[in-house]
Amino acid sequence: MIIFKTSFVLILSIVSVSAFGEKVEVSWDKVEAVNKTIPTLQVVVNPPLRPGSAIGEKAYAEVKRLGADYVRYVPWLPYPKLAVAELEPPADGKTSWDFSLIDPMTEDFLRATSGHSVIVNFSTTPQWMWVTPKPVAYPSDPDGVTWTYTQGTELRDPSGKELGDYYGRLVSWYVNGGFTDEYGKRRESGHHFKIPYWEVLNEVDFEHKMTPETYVLCYDSIVSAIKAVAPQMKFVGLALAGPSDNPRMFEYFLNPANHKPGIPLDMISYHFYATPSVDQTLEVEQFTFFEQADHFLTTVRYVEEIRKRLSPSTRTTIDEIGSISADDMGQDKPGHVTAPIPGSYWSLSGATYAYVFGRLAKLGIDAAGESQLIGYPTQFPSVSMVDWNTGSANPRLQVLALLKHNFSVGDKLVSTSTDSPAVFALGFISENGKHKLLLVNKRDHSIELSLPQIAKDVEFVDETTQSHPPVVREVNESKYQLGALGVAVLTLQP
Repeated sequence: MIIFKTSFVLILSIVSVSAFGEKVEVSWDKVEAVNKTIPTLQVVVNPPLRPGSAIGEKAYAEVKRLGADYVRYVPWLPYPKLAVAELEPPADGKTSWDFSLIDPMTEDFLRATSGHSVIVNFSTTPQWMWVTPKPVAYPSDPDGVTWTYTQGTELRDPSGKELGDYYGRLVSWYVNGGFTDEYGKRRESGHHFKIPYWEVLNEVDFEHKMTPETYVLCYDSIVSAIKAVAPQMKFVGLALAGPSDNPRMFEYFLNPANHKPGIPLDMISYHFYATPSVDQTLEVEQFTFFEQADHFLTTVRYVEEIRKRLSPSTRTTIDEIGSISADDMGQDKPGHVTAPIPGSYWSLSGATYAYVFGRLAKLGIDAAGESQLIGYPTQFPSVSMVDWNTGSANPRLQVLALLKHNFSVGDKLVSTSTDSPAVFALGFISENGKHKLLLVNKRDHSIELSLPQIAKDVEFVDETTQSHPPVVREVNESKYQLGALGVAVLTLQP
């Protein structure tokens, strides 16, 4: 009761002040940083992306239209047959290498992102490489979901060579036309894809519960094996799910002294999801999401200090940014039925991503990856950027398109302030000299803003636009009504 009452009082306060127009101030002559943050997304493998799916084709058309760099591709643990190329251990002169289900999906992704840099992460290791009391089963149906595949905390080959060899062969399949398997048999793929970045494993603080020492052993083994077949490859490390819980992981991984000689530390990654509790309504979630985002951004600042101290040339991508509904946390329970997701949730999640993007830009982070292209019942539907029934972009993807269209590496970030705690504002000067103002409304009601100068036009996504592309309108005045949970980019007169 206290939470709901407090939220209600805060909203009344904001509405009453908004009637007089909240002021936004921009000092265009005070450049605080040069933007290097690329807005992008991740694509996680799941059945709707399999060949022949009209949903997948439409979703990939959106990816192609977006044209983002650093798009992350992750064949992941819920679908072992879609993610692991060698599901059984070699024995008696035979191996189980099989790309028949994996290749078509990977080819579709690489076609959709052709001409742009990508980060590929076959994150799920063959389960038989880990010490477990008994073999770990997986569904015979490729579309069957399991959440128990990643078991064990010790490699059966403690040197890591077996693990590294698996990834060396996997990469060679895609970049060198094939590989020689464990028994000397040549396996031809005909693939010669250009893959600039390989991310080494995913959320290792959750999956196999790795210590820093175990992860560095795995990372060094995998990187060594991949560099032997793809010398030009660059690497992304860590991909932590809970960065604020693992400061030692950053301290240990980013210290070159803990790695084998010659192992590169090109880039690190970690993740953020706003996660409300099951008893929260949207009225409360609008506060929770941004408060959790601020806590995450505090973590980013601390990690940046560790990175600059130990490995300043290492870059950073936050390659999973999103929100997860409380309902999704029960998706692994028998009989779970996904609850309907209101349209306002997608708007709130999109606004949260835009806010995090703007703050990461101020911190100099290299990429901000929204998560994820398709989620659907049994695999985090609340994280989806498209409607899993139609493939059409929802407000989360529309917000990403808005940011991608308006902001580029090299833009100047200028000093910006607002007297409203409900509004985030950030001024950009584009390389062609345009003055642009990013606005994010953190609340589910519109807010009138007093601008520092006349705005010529606006491009926006809010609760009224639903799943439609960003709306473009003329403004030609020095005030603007920012829609509920809206993300807007105003072009101002110099």
